Amino acid sequence: MKLSLAMLIVVAFATASGAQSSTGAQQPSPKPATQKPATESSSHAAGDSSFAMKAAQANMAEVELGKLAQQKAMSDDVKKFGQMMVEDHTKALDDLKSAAASKNVTWPTTLDAEHKKLSDKLSKLSGAAFDREYMQAMVDGHKKVAADLRKESQSGSDSELKAWAGKTLPTVEAHLKQAETINKSVHSGTATH
Repeated sequence: MKLSLAMLIVVAFATASGAQSSTGAQQPSPKPATQKPATESSSHAAGDSSFAMKAAQANMAEVELGKLAQQKAMSDDVKKFGQMMVEDHTKALDDLKSAAASKNVTWPTTLDAEHKKLSDKLSKLSGAAFDREYMQAMVDGHKKVAADLRKESQSGSDSELKAWAGKTLPTVEAHLKQAETINKSVHSGTATH
């Protein structure tokens, strides 16, 4: 599914690029030697769109899994963390939608296969088993998201998405630190109940 979605994004950008170039002058002018090839700028745009889709999926998953944690967790710390995930990632998703509003990104309406599999796995657990699996998933997921945000904030080509990534990164890093602390406590049995 990821491959077909990526292909769809590439096709959409190629179509948009073709539509823009057909509205120009009848005779194409030669490109200056310093201008980047169209494929390079298209790959940057596709990369930014891919980042936006990936970030949207991650935020949607954090919200859904946070709701699950509020229902199934045994530890108060895990329940509070789940509530924070719902609140912070709902806001992050709304901010991302604003930042990408003019990018023609098709927003996901359901979780991707990876996050759906995790949600299905966690929904079958409860109590201490849920707490351990959920918090480990939060540590792993926030490490990946932090890396993606750092990369986009440093090397993204779209200024709005780059700014969103830079603004969101400190929150995700704070989530990661808190997730690591809670994860240690639920694995050692010292989490508050």
